[in-house]
Amino acid sequence: MAMITKSAELLKAQETGQPIVALESTIITHGMPFPQNLETARMVEDDIRAAGAVPATMAVLNGTLHAGLEPEQLEALAQAKDVDKVSRADMAVCMSLGRTGATTVAATMIAARLAGISVFATGGIGGVHRGAEQTFDISADLAELGQTAVTVVAAGAKAILDVPKTLEVLETYGVPVIAYGQPDMPAFWSRHSDLPAPLSMSRAEDIAASHKMRAALGLPGGQLIANPVPEADEIPAEQINPIIAQALAEAEAQGITAKKVTPFLLQRIFELTEGRSLVTNIALVRNNARLAAEIARHLV
Repeated sequence: MAMITKSAELLKAQETGQPIVALESTIITHGMPFPQNLETARMVEDDIRAAGAVPATMAVLNGTLHAGLEPEQLEALAQAKDVDKVSRADMAVCMSLGRTGATTVAATMIAARLAGISVFATGGIGGVHRGAEQTFDISADLAELGQTAVTVVAAGAKAILDVPKTLEVLETYGVPVIAYGQPDMPAFWSRHSDLPAPLSMSRAEDIAASHKMRAALGLPGGQLIANPVPEADEIPAEQINPIIAQALAEAEAQGITAKKVTPFLLQRIFELTEGRSLVTNIALVRNNARLAAEIARHLV
């Protein structure tokens, strides 16, 4: 049995040496409703093509891990029900049971490595949840970044998280956290935070060179590129932070814990911003896809 099935577009890209960018699929199945999810997925893939690279959306379909989805597969996944959200811990179970699963950041990194892809674009990574000193709720994304050699372009960690603790864990795992084009960390919906970036670069070719140097040194793990959302699309920190605080307080009051926390918070923030958070989310994913394509071009 083949471990991974590649799309026709991906196979051709690898045969001809074209740059490739991996994409996750949880934004399709768990991020927004149909048909907006399908429209967004197609838009992000087209952004990568327009930037001179080839997209490869990752997903488990009926037990088979796919790198790159054919158009009809992408449309079917966008309408599918009862889709698992898979990470490192449950990816193999999903596949062995013949189920359909959408890949998180961690699972997409694993799929990208198996497919021979070095760059991955997403919205924001998971991290250390607020109150983790009691709950120990820390995303598997961080450990994956410490062991899987994929450069991940995101708008930082999701702003609902404890970002300082997230940066500390990434440092412990030896993950380079590189802010793109600015000295401070972006804060997902907002371009700026009060946290200085551990590292900063302003050119895609420098990021690609760092990726290659890590490989030459035999260092495990990837890089996290923190790419700020375009200024025209951001929600400034002074506007979004009180909304995040309200959503967090509501989650605590309702006793929402574990895997239910993030979906609850994102939905409440969507409601409290009257949909603006989702518009910003789509804009930052597209912006990350374009930068990832530029980095990928310097890796071929």
